[in-house]
Amino acid sequence: MATDVSSLKAARSRLKSQGRTVVFTNGCFDILHPGHIALLEAARRLGDVLIVAINGDGSVRSLKGEGRPVFPSSERAEALLSLEAVDHVVVYDEPTPAELIAELLPDVLVKGADWGEGEIVGRATVEAAGGRVVRVDLLPGRSTSSILEHIRRP
Repeated sequence: MATDVSSLKAARSRLKSQGRTVVFTNGCFDILHPGHIALLEAARRLGDVLIVAINGDGSVRSLKGEGRPVFPSSERAEALLSLEAVDHVVVYDEPTPAELIAELLPDVLVKGADWGEGEIVGRATVEAAGGRVVRVDLLPGRSTSSILEHIRRP
């Protein structure tokens, strides 16, 4: 089950007081695949705790179009939480995770290398608070969109 934001903020405060490094990443994570797992494992190696924020169902639909998400947020959260690398999952319904990032102020913000440095939401906020932003190389040809395209091909 996904963590609610207020509980996550309290956990973040506790972790900060313990000197633990909190890593944050976000995405739709609609169909969990090896590319996602590689990104999440790389993110987890950058700190002590990994928080994954996932787009709510309406947000995924507006970003990816009709027919998405394939799985509702509750099931996406459950799948992510089953991974050893993931400590917390939180669902957000806003168009971007900017507000959530500002509330949690992670020590490390991770995105895939397909995001340009200037495109990463929350970058300025994290860096202004003394954190860092890391872009992780992606596995070639591993994306939910390419998987769905392959499935739908006649």
